This record gives sequence, structure tokens and C-alpha cells, in this order.
Amino acid sequence: MRNQWLRLLLLRCHTPSQPRVAQVHHLRSFTSAILHPRAPHVTPKPFPLRHHFASSPASAVYPPKPLSDEAVQLVDAFAKSGGSVDEIKLDLDLKNVIVTHDLILSVLGHPDTDSDAAKRIFDWVLESQSEKLSSKSYNLILKIFSRNGLVKETWDMIESMKTKGFGVSKGAFIEMSEKFQKDGLSSDVEKLNELFASGSKNNASKLNDLEKICWSITKIVKSEVWGDVVEKQLLEVGAKFSSDLVTKVLENLEIDPNKALIFFRWLEGSDLFEHDQRSYNAMARVLSKEDHTEKFCRFVNEMRSEGHEMQRDTYVRILESFVKRKMMKDAVDLYEFAMIGGNKPSSQDCIFLLKKIVVDEELDMDLFSKVLGIFKASGNVLTDSNLDSIIKSLTSVGKMTECNGILSAMEEHGYVPSDSSRSKIAFKLSKGGKTEEAREFMDNLSTTRNASDYGTWVSLVKGYCEARNLDEASRSFREMVEKEGASFGAQPLLDLLVVTYCREDKPLDAYKFVSEMVNDKGLSPWNATYKTLTSKLLTERMYFKEAIDVMTMMKNQDYAPDLASFVKYLSKTGSAEEAIVFTQAMSSKRFPSTDVFLRLFDAYLKAGRKSEAQDFLSKCPSYIKSHADVLELFYSRKSRGTKTKAVAVAV
Repeated sequence: MRNQWLRLLLLRCHTPSQPRVAQVHHLRSFTSAILHPRAPHVTPKPFPLRHHFASSPASAVYPPKPLSDEAVQLVDAFAKSGGSVDEIKLDLDLKNVIVTHDLILSVLGHPDTDSDAAKRIFDWVLESQSEKLSSKSYNLILKIFSRNGLVKETWDMIESMKTKGFGVSKGAFIEMSEKFQKDGLSSDVEKLNELFASGSKNNASKLNDLEKICWSITKIVKSEVWGDVVEKQLLEVGAKFSSDLVTKVLENLEIDPNKALIFFRWLEGSDLFEHDQRSYNAMARVLSKEDHTEKFCRFVNEMRSEGHEMQRDTYVRILESFVKRKMMKDAVDLYEFAMIGGNKPSSQDCIFLLKKIVVDEELDMDLFSKVLGIFKASGNVLTDSNLDSIIKSLTSVGKMTECNGILSAMEEHGYVPSDSSRSKIAFKLSKGGKTEEAREFMDNLSTTRNASDYGTWVSLVKGYCEARNLDEASRSFREMVEKEGASFGAQPLLDLLVVTYCREDKPLDAYKFVSEMVNDKGLSPWNATYKTLTSKLLTERMYFKEAIDVMTMMKNQDYAPDLASFVKYLSKTGSAEEAIVFTQAMSSKRFPSTDVFLRLFDAYLKAGRKSEAQDFLSKCPSYIKSHADVLELFYSRKSRGTKTKAVAVAV
């Protein structure tokens, strides 16, 4: 009986009770298969086989799932009015949205997707990445046009599909027909029926014939258990098998990979068609489905041994499928397989895979490092942009604790992060409360670099300040001063620390820290820093002595005292004794100028604290007591008060 081995294959496919035994026991590395030319009849390096795949759940009807975060971001980017193509691309890059075939299908096929945004997305992909649009993509946009009553756009799209060899699917035909009938478009209904009744999804006669034959073959293969009857019926079709026909039949059989493979082998064994790269890739896409991964692994190795490469579209679709099904080890093996072939994945593909690895439920650093090794072995170099993308993915799933391991692995594979990238990591760790990881990061930094890391220290302290973790902020600042010295320009960061302390109502801690930095470390804070600290200390009545000490530090740096803060405090709540202490401390002489006393007296009197003003005057030196301007100030206030009382009595 012809093709007896097909019967055996079919029996295996329909005998669940029979144990399945792997036929490949020893795997060689991908690299060795490339380095050593393939001799005739020598088995090529096999794609690794794994046995951990779960069966697909039984078919069921579910409500539409919400769009993924990436899909929502894609729709939002195109829903904004007025954005140019370049602006949209930049927006997507910043959000780490990678446009894939599956992402396009999920957006176009979701009932909640805005029609205008869907059309803009489709047009943008068509112009810039047309290889990611399939027949299914075109049929989904057809449904959107029809659903929204865009009759002209619907027919224009059908004409465009004809030029690409795509046809109207049955689902799209039914939806368009119902919409046309509902809207009373009888001529369009008739035109659509004629198109579909012709037995083709394309009006060109050649494509009509191809589609008719394709569906005839598909129906024969699907409807019967493979045997002599099926083979006889296939031969009676009288088809001239071409790449287009075989590829379409295999795609139609994707829900039954076993029958697709039997059909593929039957063609091969019957000498009816010599398989080429297109048919091999179509078969590979079918076999990559769940529960058929072992067949897929053997098949792609056979494909390469026959001199055919995996096409870009095939790689992308299968990789996305593996990732979606959480088959990360297989996704990495596929990446390795593709990287030693003729159609190497792009740098973006590598980063896509790395991002998916880091957001997986359990981060597998062995897989992460393996991808990096494959990437580097092909002559690629990791960049800051790559690191940024991976860090954003880590952050999105709350895994910044893994940052040091990620960075270390990248550095082991030749990556040298810039100061900017290091600063971003330091900030994210400290702001995110990852204290231990932040310390580990800075320790690693100090052991691997000799140059100044001032910028990284600054970012670290800023992150702690934003997180209001002042203990770690001050500790890190001290360590920074120890490593970088006192003359490296720490004033802005010290100012930030003081402001943060004050906002947290901890002026005394701020004072102690500034005193330590000035007196023990030799730092010279800004005048504004001193003023901020003085004002906050005087707001708390118990810290007058500390405020005076701050004024002394200001004098040592030739800064003028913060007169405004002291006058405000003394006039409202300060005692005469404190006023004397202030005037004696603010000048290198015994007392300051008469103007300072006049300003204090005036403030006391305006605040209605006449007795405190007189008490202060009594403690002043004689040249102040007898000064004409001082006497005039008190006399004018007294006269004004007397007149006010007289007016009150008269009334």
C-alpha cells in the first residue's frame, strides 16, 4: 500500500493510550552545528526538546478579555489627535511598546477599540512595518470599516487585498453582509454575494481558481481519516501544487497539526511538490502550536538541514506564541536557533525577549545570561537604551530588587553603563525603598570604577530624600563626602537635605547634620541653606540657641546674618535677654550698628509688645539708650498711643 508510513503516523496520532517516547536523546549545541559543515545524511543540530508543556484547555466561550497594557498604550498613542508619526513612534518607544503581529490582531479584533485609532494603527503599520500585517489583519480592519458604516473604505480595502493575494474571510463576509442588509444597501449586498459566490476571495480568475482548489483540498483532508480514499480524492482534484497553494492549505489546517504534517509528508512522498522555504515555514508555524512542540523541534532542524531558513515572520509569530504560553526556555532556544541562521533576529528582538524573561513570575537568570551570550556572540553590543528598557520592565512588575543581578549579568557580557544610566538606577533603588540593593549597587560601583561617581551619589541621595528616608540620605551623604572629598560641590545636595529635614519638621536633626558637615568635614553650605535652617529653627521656640550657632557659622563664611528671621521671632515671642544675645552674636564687635536696634525696637512696638521693648532698651548699652533716633521712636509711639486714648474718651 502506497505511503504505508503515513498510516503508522496516523495511528500514533489517534492512539492516546500508547506512550510517547522521545526519539532524540543527545543534543549538541547550536554553535557546533554551525561551525562544522553538514555532511550528507548527517543529522543537524536538533532544536532542544522539552517535556513540560501543558495541554490546551477545552474550547469554551468567554467574554472578550480586556486589552493588555501594551495594547491600551498602542491605542492611546494613536487616539491622540494631532500627533505626528515620529511623535507617536517616540511615545511608543518611551513606553517600551513593541508592535508585533499578535499585538496588532488583539487591537484590531477587540470590540472596544476605537475605529479611528484602529485605522490609524493599521495605516501606520502598513507604511512602516507591512510584514506584520497578515490576511487576518486585513479582514479585521474590514470588519471595523463595515461595523462603522464606512462603505467606500470597505471596498477600497477589498481592492487593496486583491493585489496582495488576500481574500475576504467567511466571518468578515457574514458581518459585512448583515451590516449592508441592515443599512438597506442592496447593491452592495449583491456585489458582495457575487464576490463570495465566485468561490474565491479575489476577483482575479487565477486567484479564484487557487482559492477554490485550496478549500477543496482542505475539506478533503479535514473530513476523512487519512487513507487511500483521501489520497485518491486529492489526486482527483487535479491540482498543480505550488508554494501559494501548499502554504494556504497548511494554514487552513493549523487547527489539526497532525493532518497538516501528514499532508506535508504525502506531498513529499508522492513527488507532487518539492517543498521550498515557504512551505517549510508554513508547516513550522502550524507545528509550533501547543502539544506539538516536539514535532516542531525535529521539523525545524530538518528544515535547516534541507537548506531552508526560518523566515522573519515565522520567527516572530512562534516566539510570541511561546512567550504568551510562558514557554520561556523554548523561546530562548528558538532565539538561539534563529541567531545562527541566515535571518538573524534584530537587536530589538533580543531586548523583547530579555524583557519578557525579567517580568516572568520567576526570574531565570540563567536564561537571561544565555540570551546575552547569544546576542554578544553575534557581534552585538548592549547599550544604555537596552538597560533602560529592561529596568522599566523590572519596575513595572515590582522587581527592582533584581536590578543588581541584571546589571552584573549585562556587564559580564561587555556592557559598560554610562554615568547617566548608573544615576538612574541609584535613584530608582533609593526612591523605591530598596535600601539593601542600593547599598550593594554603590559597593559594586566603588569596586569597579576609579573615576568620580559624584553624579550617582547625588541621584542616590535625591532618591532617599524623595522617599523621605532621611537616615539613609544622611548616611549616603556622609559616605559620599568621605569618598569624594569636601570640595567637590556638595552644596546643592546639602541644601536638598536641609529642606527635606525641615519639611519633615526635623530642624534640630538638620542643624546637627549641618554642624557636622561644616565643623568636622569642612563643607561650606549656601547662604540660602543657612537661612532655611535658621527660619525653621526659630519657628520652634526651643531652638533659639541653635539658630544663634547657625548665625555664627554664617559669619565664618562671611555671610550676613539672617536678620529678618531673628527680628520676626524676637518681636513676636522672643525675650529681652534673647534680643541682647542676638545683637551681641551678630557682629564681630560687641554690638551691631544702631540701625539693627532701631529695627528691633520698631518691630517690638508694632507687635504691641511695648513692655518687652522697654525691657530690651533697659539692657542696651548707654549709647543706644541716649540715641536721638531711638528716643524719637519711643516718643512718637507714646504720643500716638496718648492721642488714640483721648479720641476714645471723647467718643
